[in-house]
Amino acid sequence: MSYVLNTSEDQRAMLAAIGVSSIEELFHKIPPSLRLNRPLQVPPALSEMELTAHLHQLARRNRPAGEAVCFLGGGAYDHFIPAVVDVIAGRSEFYTAYTPYQAEASQGSLQVFFEFQTLICQLTDLDVANASLYEGGSAVAESVLMARSIQPQRRKVLVAASVHPEYRQTLATYTANLDLHIQTLPTPNGFLDPDDLKKAIDDQTLCVVAQHPNFFGCLEEPEALADVAHQTGALFIVSFDPISLGLLKRPGQYRADIAVAEGQCLGNPMSYGGPYLGLLACREEYVRKMPGRLVGQTVDRRGRRCWVLTLQTREQHIRREKATSNICTNQGLMALKATVYLAALGPQGLKETADLCMRKAHYAAARLTQLAGVQLRFNRPFFKEFTLQIEGSVPALLAGLLEKGYHAGLHLGRWYPELQNCFSMAVTEKRTRAEIDGFVSALADQRDGACNGVPTPQVRSEPVEQTIHG
Repeated sequence: MSYVLNTSEDQRAMLAAIGVSSIEELFHKIPPSLRLNRPLQVPPALSEMELTAHLHQLARRNRPAGEAVCFLGGGAYDHFIPAVVDVIAGRSEFYTAYTPYQAEASQGSLQVFFEFQTLICQLTDLDVANASLYEGGSAVAESVLMARSIQPQRRKVLVAASVHPEYRQTLATYTANLDLHIQTLPTPNGFLDPDDLKKAIDDQTLCVVAQHPNFFGCLEEPEALADVAHQTGALFIVSFDPISLGLLKRPGQYRADIAVAEGQCLGNPMSYGGPYLGLLACREEYVRKMPGRLVGQTVDRRGRRCWVLTLQTREQHIRREKATSNICTNQGLMALKATVYLAALGPQGLKETADLCMRKAHYAAARLTQLAGVQLRFNRPFFKEFTLQIEGSVPALLAGLLEKGYHAGLHLGRWYPELQNCFSMAVTEKRTRAEIDGFVSALADQRDGACNGVPTPQVRSEPVEQTIHG
C-alpha cells in the first residue's frame, strides 16, 4: 500500500469537518502536566542509503539459533520442523488468507482451524479448544480472566513462582485494574509443594495457576495440586509443554479445568521470539466463557459439510463491555503450522520426539554434573529442561560460551535474585551426542579461563550408562 502524505489543505478540511480549528485543539482535554514538553531525543534524519547501511549494521548484532548449538529454553525451543510443515503453510491459499475475524473467512481456513482445535483437544484430553491465542503469556492471562467470568464472586488468584516469570508479568498487566488479588506462592525447592498450597488456599480462591513442566524444567505434582484446588471450589489452570504430552499425563487426565501452552514448539521456528501462538483448552461446561475464536462444523442449505465461527456472543463486537475477552483474532498461520506438525508426527511420532528430548536432556545433565563445581539446582524429576548451579559469574560464562558457538541457556538471576549462580538449559531431539559432549568440554574450558589460574574443573571418569540417538 502506497503512502501519500496529507497536505496542509487536507488537514484543514478534516479539521473543519470535525469542528476544530487546529490539531493542538484535539488534545486540549489532556492536562498540560501530562503532556510531553521536552524535545525528543531523535537523531538527525538519514538518507535512504545511510538508513539501509544502519539497519544492516543492527541486523548483524543478531545471533540466529542456527549459527550456534542451541540449548535455549524458557518457552522458545529449537525443535526439528519437518519440511512438510513449511511446504503446506507456504501455499498461497493459506499464507495470504485473511485473518478469520469476519464471517466471510474462507472455508479452507476455517477447516484448518477446526482441525487444529480437534488436535489440541486430543493432545490435552479436554473437551474444547479455541482457534489459538497470541502466545503462552497471554494464554495464561486469558485463562485467569476466563476463570473470573466463571466464578465472578471470587477474587484470589494463586500462582506458583515456578510459572514462567514473563507469563506472570503478563498476568499482572492484564489484571492491574481489576478487582483481583494475585498471590505468588514461593517454590524454593523448584516446585509448588501441595502442602504449601493448602496453607494459602481458601474459599475465596478463584483459581490456582501452575506450570508443568515448570520454568525451572522440574515436574510439578499436578494431580495433588488439582485435588487441593478443587477441595475449595477453585479452578485448576495448568500451563504445559505440548511436546511433553508425548510421555506425560495429559491435563484432562489429572482434572485440569483449563490448560494453556506456548505452541511455538509445534512446527514453528524460534524466530527471535515470535510470532508464536497460544493454546487454550477447557472442559465443555466452560465453553461460553472461553476467549477467542471458536470454529464449529455444520451443514449448509444444500446439506454439505461446512465450517463457521460459532458462539460469538462471548466477543466484544457483540457483548461489548460484557465480553469475556478483548481477543479479536488468533495466530492463524502459526496454528496452521502446528496442525500440519501434529498431523505429520501423529501420536507415535510425538512420543518418540518426547522420548528423545527426555533421554538426551538426562544424558546432558549427567555429563555436566560430572564437572567439579557444577550441580543440579533442584532435586526433582525433569523432562527436557533443567537448572544448573555453578561457581562464579553466570552472565560471563554464558557470554563466553556464545563466543565458542553455544547458546548455553538462560540466566535465572534475571528473574530470581536467589538464583544468581544458576542457569537453565533445554535439550531437544535435535541435539546430538557430539554437540552435548562438545558443550561439556566448552563449559569446562570456559570455567577454567574464568578461574585465573585455578586448575581446570575435571570431568570424572566414570562411564555414563545412557544411550541416545545421534
